[in-house]
Amino acid sequence: MSFRLPLALCALVCAAPAHSDPVADFYKGKAVTIVVSSSAAGGYDTIARTVARYMGRHMPGNPAFIVRNMPGAGGMTATNYLYNNAEKDGSVIALVQNNTPFEPLFGTREARYEPVRFNWLGSPSAETAMVLLWHTVPVNSVADLRAREVAVGVSGANSTPAFFARLLNATLGTRMKPINGYPGQNDVLLAMERRELDGHPSAFFSSVRSTRPTWLRDKTARAIVQYGPERRAELPDVPFAPDLVGDEDRLVMQAAFAPLALGRPFLMPPGLPAERVAALRQAFAATMTDPEFLAEGEKIGLDLSAPRTGEQIQAVMERTYQSPPRVIDRLRQLNIP
Repeated sequence: MSFRLPLALCALVCAAPAHSDPVADFYKGKAVTIVVSSSAAGGYDTIARTVARYMGRHMPGNPAFIVRNMPGAGGMTATNYLYNNAEKDGSVIALVQNNTPFEPLFGTREARYEPVRFNWLGSPSAETAMVLLWHTVPVNSVADLRAREVAVGVSGANSTPAFFARLLNATLGTRMKPINGYPGQNDVLLAMERRELDGHPSAFFSSVRSTRPTWLRDKTARAIVQYGPERRAELPDVPFAPDLVGDEDRLVMQAAFAPLALGRPFLMPPGLPAERVAALRQAFAATMTDPEFLAEGEKIGLDLSAPRTGEQIQAVMERTYQSPPRVIDRLRQLNIP
């Protein structure tokens, strides 16, 4: 008897390490930094800070999550940092503008990263864009948009809305005339209210619903065509751009609309340990279904309706970067004002 208790205790002590969790051990007492590629108080920053309040509870070791803003170069400053300089141990993740991962596709020299090598974490939603016109503009269909020139607001000739206007003009035969000088979507919507502009070439459904909830319902503004990764169920009577073109133009649209499929993408550096990638992805997915997170998101107007997993975003990136050379050539031509 005298030897049994010490032997039993020894067995327990020796077995204890087998039950330890190396991921939890790494994260316990640590902080995970979320680098946001935009300034504070904007939409991306708001989402990052909301995710930061909840994601730690779903991570092994329950680390704290803190936000660091790193604006600049349309999101490329933060993306370059994540790829080239950030710690590759799972202690740094990022939230970047959804067009930034596609800059290398357009041959942008400042983009010093290979997007398919990132470890993609997920996104709270995908975006659906609309050509949105003020109700007094006598345009009610794509056919009308082909027949009549309309003035649409964009921030600059190289901006994403201006690119989408050129794309739709080239593929659908529409006659949108981009007007520069409007910093963001809200500025364009205000200009529509003042009748300075006819509309917006790429108004996000989620933003319009949260900032102008009565516009579509009361027909204050009219969605002429919608586009993105898939048709939006809330817009059943609005034509879907890829359905209106032939196979070749559909391939171009599929590649061009890839940023909308990313929504507000969270990502990790390349080269992370596989078990930490899996833990972060699992924690992000759990956060997207956390009832308290969803309630807060609803309260502050976040679009959390269609979360994407890291695997889904990875598939979008690989498919887009494998587009035929002729498709990439057309995209690059359209990207030049």
